[in-house]
Amino acid sequence: MKLSKRFEDLRIIFMGTPEFAVASLKAILDAGGNVVAVVTAPDKPAGRGMQLKMSAVKEFALAQGLLVLQPEKLRAPEFIEQLKAFNPSLNVVVAFRMLPEIVWNLPPLGSINLHGSLLPQYRGAAPINRAIMNGETQTGVTTFRLSRQIDTGNILDSETIDVPFEETAGELHNRMMHIGANLLVKTLKGIADGSISEKPQTFSSDQKHAPKIHSADCEINWNRNAMEIYNLIRGLSPFPGSFTHLNGKKLKILSAGYSNRLLPLPPGSFDTDRKSYLTFACAEGHINVKTLQLEGKKIMEVADFLRGYHFI
Repeated sequence: MKLSKRFEDLRIIFMGTPEFAVASLKAILDAGGNVVAVVTAPDKPAGRGMQLKMSAVKEFALAQGLLVLQPEKLRAPEFIEQLKAFNPSLNVVVAFRMLPEIVWNLPPLGSINLHGSLLPQYRGAAPINRAIMNGETQTGVTTFRLSRQIDTGNILDSETIDVPFEETAGELHNRMMHIGANLLVKTLKGIADGSISEKPQTFSSDQKHAPKIHSADCEINWNRNAMEIYNLIRGLSPFPGSFTHLNGKKLKILSAGYSNRLLPLPPGSFDTDRKSYLTFACAEGHINVKTLQLEGKKIMEVADFLRGYHFI
């Protein structure tokens, strides 16, 4: 159903929480979009003093003079009534929690979501990380309609993004949030003027998934080959970070190089001159550590770390 032929006439409720979503909200406002309310996560304690901290979206929205809602429960009757009172045309959802149907199906135009992959590939919570961990050379962003099952609604538009071999998840994230923001504005304008053609997602046996990252996913298995470990390192950098252990302490490896040349060492063993290089042997090849973080310490370049570290 189309409400308007002018993008500016759409009454948008924007839903998002982290920095990734800020770029999309800013792009909508810069394009002249009418954001009638912003929904984000409640403030949470953070830092050493456990002071309440606003989400990145809330900070930006308040600076723009937008109305911000922070419901604890998305099904709460008072929250639903608040949404209805805005008479929204549609919800725009970027990096937010899963919505109940009573929320995503409330506006006449439903709810539009921006996802960090080329759907139906990499459905789930960690599409950017998983794509790099799997060594993909291309990924993308997709706009789609929310439906009952997560990340399965009709596709509205998409854009392919090349992934350089040395790019980390953090670097791709920072590029993708701006590419995705522009795609989202393009999609909203297409919805307003009726030029968007929706298409259902197709399903295949070779479909790749993007489940949430857990600690077990981050531990380096040195019995894998060097390229696989290199992709794991950059796919988890800078957060949450891949890790191994050094003298009983957790050692995060945040950037590295790799080689297919075998070392005369068992997988997981390391070689170092204690000045400039730290190299771990893999089942095939080896990893040259560039940036690391020892448990309880700050992030350091490998040479700085080696100058101050006492090997047992």
